Amino acid sequence: MEISELPDKVARLALAAQGIADETIGFFEIKGPGVGDHASLRFMAALRHVARELFGDACKAEHRVCKGVNFAVDFYFPEETVVVEIALGLDKPISEYERDIFKCLLAQHHGCPVKKLLFITKPGALKKNSAPGPLAIQAFVKDKFELEVEILGLHPAAEGKLLE
Repeated sequence: MEISELPDKVARLALAAQGIADETIGFFEIKGPGVGDHASLRFMAALRHVARELFGDACKAEHRVCKGVNFAVDFYFPEETVVVEIALGLDKPISEYERDIFKCLLAQHHGCPVKKLLFITKPGALKKNSAPGPLAIQAFVKDKFELEVEILGLHPAAEGKLLE
């Protein structure tokens, strides 16, 4: 997927995420539990701040997608019907891939229009999630629920471009 294929606001958020990653020393280094969790929280806080400045109410951060359930997505663009999840561990054997897809399906069920789920992640996730299992899940949710799943990888030295 090319970034130019994304709706403008979503593309701008993805580029902002890449910019924050580029400016964060050691962003792409594996840190492990604790240190890595704190680094992820700082990254998310910075990205939420940028999203508020860029989009105001046109982008909902930590948006609750299901009534009566404590499920939230990282970013929701109501006009574009796009959810963006920052999934920095999507390249790991156990990730939030299926859970985030299911949150979008629940959102649809609860009347929250979602047509696209975009994962923004670290390098390696696109390759891992191009395996037959993840591709079968993507095809299933597209066919049965009209939910398109895309993955964009942040990349070291990307100079403002998402390379995966």
